[in-house]
Amino acid sequence: MGTANEKTVNAVVVGDVMLDSWLLGSAKRLAQEAPVPVMSLEATENAPGGAANTAANLVALGARVRLVGVVGDDPPGDELVQSLRLLGVETDLLTVPGRRTAHKRRLVASGQLTARYDEEDHDVLPAEAESELLRRVTEAVGRADVVVACDYGGGVCTPAVRRALAEVALLVVDAHAVASWRECAPAAVLPNYAEVVRLLGDEDGEVDRPAYLMERSDRLLELTGAEIVVTTLDGEGTLLHRSGCPPYRTYAQPAPQHMTTGAGDTYTAAFALWLADGASPEEAAQAGQAAAGVVVRRSGTAICTRHDLLHALRRREGAVQTPERLARLLDEHRRRGERVVFTNGCFDVLHRGHVTYLEQAGQLGDVLVVAVNSDASVARLKGPGRPVNPCEDRMSVLAALNDVDYVVEFDEDTPERLLRMIRPELYVKGGDYTPEMLEEAPLVRALGGEVRVLGYVPDRSTTAIIGRVKSLPERLLPPDA
Repeated sequence: MGTANEKTVNAVVVGDVMLDSWLLGSAKRLAQEAPVPVMSLEATENAPGGAANTAANLVALGARVRLVGVVGDDPPGDELVQSLRLLGVETDLLTVPGRRTAHKRRLVASGQLTARYDEEDHDVLPAEAESELLRRVTEAVGRADVVVACDYGGGVCTPAVRRALAEVALLVVDAHAVASWRECAPAAVLPNYAEVVRLLGDEDGEVDRPAYLMERSDRLLELTGAEIVVTTLDGEGTLLHRSGCPPYRTYAQPAPQHMTTGAGDTYTAAFALWLADGASPEEAAQAGQAAAGVVVRRSGTAICTRHDLLHALRRREGAVQTPERLARLLDEHRRRGERVVFTNGCFDVLHRGHVTYLEQAGQLGDVLVVAVNSDASVARLKGPGRPVNPCEDRMSVLAALNDVDYVVEFDEDTPERLLRMIRPELYVKGGDYTPEMLEEAPLVRALGGEVRVLGYVPDRSTTAIIGRVKSLPERLLPPDA
């Protein structure tokens, strides 16, 4: 499932912003004063954190974003604003004199997180500052398709601000204490497991966490006043609760704890955007999980782009598809405004020429479909002894390429039937063809598509490779050649 292309989603993020700093270096000795490592600082990486990270991820995923929050009149606040503007976030951050911008510094020595120290204020906002913040919030949400509230106890989401958000049609709340948002009746709240345990007032023993939450699904909905509750379970994925439906679970690929910084912000951004774009809650949960899975593989406070997420979601669907299933999937992609690129071939022995033109093809649209001749079709086209590799193997190798989204088999001599089913916006071929030489070209154009021939890599062909292998002395051939 894709994100907004036909209509750009207008998102507003309200909440506690912060600056994340990663101090990178190496540690080769211990201090004389105490048995602690001495770190030689080599680089510092700054990134938006908290609500600012959620806003940055929303922009990267394709939304138009306005961020409302509070910073201090200090260097971290200046750095945060500059970083956000470079990332394309419309900043509406109120500067409060004398207040410190929340700043979290992490020391990473030789790839190992060794310490973190924070500077932040949790003081109540001065009345004048709260009044101005409230004005900005009220003005911003009037044009929003979705509002995301990030309430981490930093003083921005005051009772007055919460009341101002109570009438928002699509309000998604990421808060340490979701109970305080109950009167707003949010569309969705996203507490983590520890926050849920506190909300329920239970003792957290050695329990099966998913089973524990499933038994309390109705209670969670009642206590939060939300239509949807998404409980995050770190490496165990998430559980989505909504009235009248059994809990829906997503699964995560576990990652080291120090790699998960900001993953919750990314999840919230993708989940909120997918809801705003008309997805079901379950589809939104899958998008959030896939987006979080992208950033936990990256160092620091990372961002998931729209391209990253669409690629991750397709991998979850599976690259190898039947024609009928593929046609339905592509209808959904096209509904999201995505451009489908189609190519076909035998791909008997994958070589540099294939890889080069598939890379080029993948850059010409949003979804690349590769149709593969069946074994019988290859034999008819290429003659006795072909294919060298069975179709199942050829499709598996193609599916492993980063630029290929879907792979499908066809048994005819030409992919005409597939083209009629898929109706690609662009049909491409690699090699020494011209568009006039392609018998599929008139059909593609009649279906409203474009035909293009990509660059040719000379002296790279399956036939030539097979010929060179056959010309080798028998003693040099592997046993199964």
